[in-house]
Amino acid sequence: MRFFSFRKFMVLFAIMGVASFSVAAASSAPEEGPAGEISYGQNAAAGHYADINGIKFYYETYGDGAPLILIHGNGGSIATLAAQIAFFSRTYKVIVADSRGHGKSGLGDQPLTYRQMMEDWNVLLDLLNIQQAPIFGWSDGGILGLLLAINHPDKVAKMAIMGANLRPDDTAVHGWVKPILAQAEQDVEAQIAGKDTSRNWALQKQLLALLKTQPDIKVESLHKITAPVLVMAGDRDVIRGEHTLEIFNNIEKSQLAILPGNTHFAPVTDAKKFNAILNDFFETPFSMPTTQAIMEQH
Repeated sequence: MRFFSFRKFMVLFAIMGVASFSVAAASSAPEEGPAGEISYGQNAAAGHYADINGIKFYYETYGDGAPLILIHGNGGSIATLAAQIAFFSRTYKVIVADSRGHGKSGLGDQPLTYRQMMEDWNVLLDLLNIQQAPIFGWSDGGILGLLLAINHPDKVAKMAIMGANLRPDDTAVHGWVKPILAQAEQDVEAQIAGKDTSRNWALQKQLLALLKTQPDIKVESLHKITAPVLVMAGDRDVIRGEHTLEIFNNIEKSQLAILPGNTHFAPVTDAKKFNAILNDFFETPFSMPTTQAIMEQH
């Protein structure tokens, strides 16, 4: 049994999101942290459950002001976005949830799909009477954001996505991911065969299948997005740089930020810089200046 290798995989990809499938390490945080420290994702004072699409959908709210939606990646949880919650709750009413099958949210009796997870968010916004809001989605959260902007464009005021992909193949995701996932899949199957009960291995298998077979977003569907979008990735991301450019080039109102010296982990490992870029995008009127236009005017 190769539990140790699987454990390392879990810790790594619970942060990364797009290529993760375990419950985030942070989801086991205690109810109460040190004095003055908020246990995001475990905060009863901020937590709520909503009955959505056949599940109990868990979300937390922080701060006052205009709503801002934060969506974590596959294998993550509310706690994964702690740095963004703490920063943006100073000026926004931050709404953050555990995606279906993650954290405290229910799974339901149907296989996980990004479309269903997106519709959970759509219904939550309706229940909270939020007609339109800016959105930040990290990794699979970015996928959910793209799907929301494609299928419910009226809900999205502005959107920033970090390390998102349209498909799971080698044209979008670096090839080195495949052997890591293959080993993880083997480890999960071994745990299931051995009838291990230390965690929900059937769920881990579903989350692994989700990232291996989805999403399937057609490039042309990006043309339906009407909101301004900031497309972000690290310069050493799990997503290929050319695929991030493909997304950027097919959204009419888009800006591109390739973060120097950063990876898919940037919202955690370089949170100060990352939050500053996000904040500037959300607070500054959107524009698309071109070098050609500037040169032709002079």
